[in-house]
Amino acid sequence: MPTRQMLLSINDVTKVFTIGGGFHRARLKAVDQASFALEKGKPEIFTLAGESGCGKTTLAKIVLGLLEPTEGVVLYNGTSVQELAQGDQRSRFNKEVQAVFQNPFETFNPLRPVDTYLLETARNYVTNGTNGAAKDAVAEALHLVGISYEGVERKYPHEFSGGQLQRISIARALITGPSLIIADEPVSMVDASLKMSVCNLFKVLKEEHKVSVIYITHDLATAYYVSDRIAIMFRGNIVELGPVNAVLVDPKHPYTQILKDSVPEPDPDNKWAGRIKLSSFEERDFLRKGCKFAGRCPQVKDICEQQDPPMINLGDVMVRCHLYA
Repeated sequence: MPTRQMLLSINDVTKVFTIGGGFHRARLKAVDQASFALEKGKPEIFTLAGESGCGKTTLAKIVLGLLEPTEGVVLYNGTSVQELAQGDQRSRFNKEVQAVFQNPFETFNPLRPVDTYLLETARNYVTNGTNGAAKDAVAEALHLVGISYEGVERKYPHEFSGGQLQRISIARALITGPSLIIADEPVSMVDASLKMSVCNLFKVLKEEHKVSVIYITHDLATAYYVSDRIAIMFRGNIVELGPVNAVLVDPKHPYTQILKDSVPEPDPDNKWAGRIKLSSFEERDFLRKGCKFAGRCPQVKDICEQQDPPMINLGDVMVRCHLYA
């Protein structure tokens, strides 16, 4: 069989930050031995999901070359992202790997018309400075997200709703014809009625334009709707990874099970009565010996307090848990 070529490979990536000062300094692993890959020629929507502070955004910044990993390597088309991000290939990397961020109002300067950003992107990466061709490229990208060029021309960010501005952010990312889009919480600041339209847009990009998407979210409902595969993160670790149906319908890791059970169902006769504490940032979870979830796990064993759990292969799903060792 021919060797599969990878568009993106995350290989045992760890990112350590030093917190505190003086005698109270500690090393915090914001990302701890994360690994996954996206295959070239097989576009997919790959989701990184988990509560705030679990390391999703840090990992995204490493993929974008904005942070350097403490250990491990990120490869894009077989070349280190750090090499691409710092060398003379930076422009090509920026063209092929685009980002969409959480708050669209922070993406655009409120004192500058929105269309100037779009035209500048087109001139820099697509048309070599030609104004007429740049306008055509911008209009085509805007059409993909359901907005006309006339609808944004000479308008400022405050003249758009959050949903409209997020769509414009996605259009800006599409102008360069990327192979990969990294979308960090792209629907967290838009109305519920617009969440599905943004998710549907990502599906269209994958199916019709062959763009892979790394979708970062804490919203399991949209993750289930839009994803092909999903990785659940907890305190820097990927604790479960696999096809979205397998992971969210029949979760193996205790943390994923609790996350699934915490999602409310629209059924007044099936009220959820449990209690969980998953949202607060607890430094000891990052610093503890053994499994980081041991302090909250309902199925904790003695070994969980002493040893890091291995990543276990359970068919299509990978699970980091001593229960399956």
